Amino acid sequence: MAAGINPPESPILIGLGANLPSRIGPPRETCEAALEALAEFAVTVVRRSRWYRSAPLPPSDQPWFVNGVAAIETMRDPTSLLAALGEVERRFGRVRGGRWSARCLDLDLLDYRGILRDGAEPPELPHPRLHERAFVLLPLAEVAPAWRHPRIERPVGDLIADLPAGQVAEPLP
Repeated sequence: MAAGINPPESPILIGLGANLPSRIGPPRETCEAALEALAEFAVTVVRRSRWYRSAPLPPSDQPWFVNGVAAIETMRDPTSLLAALGEVERRFGRVRGGRWSARCLDLDLLDYRGILRDGAEPPELPHPRLHERAFVLLPLAEVAPAWRHPRIERPVGDLIADLPAGQVAEPLP
């Protein structure tokens, strides 16, 4: 971890999203059930954001997404956690298609206590595009308002202010 970026008690953050129904039901119910399913993998949800409705990126004619962010606790290392997230996706019926394709569940490891990790071995940390996405930053700010991007050393509020125009991410009622 880079010194001075995030404190040792910095959270582990995951992103959730879906824009197709799963065997559980519509996207919002799928994301809720996925949070509950994490317990089977020794993952505890500490806090979670509201759910957001967001347009697909890049723009396309696929359905809009339901997105959220959760702060979690686990004894799993980043690689093992990523594998657990992938197993939850598979259990919910996720079939990997092309990049930016519609999906019944997407679980992303966004940040693991400020660790910086590059290279060919996943996961890359923090998630390489999280700072460019309203559907990640807005719910992340609810869960961890003091969070700073560990690589570019900027607070979440500044990253939100710098988002490009045209990204739609609205809290769901």
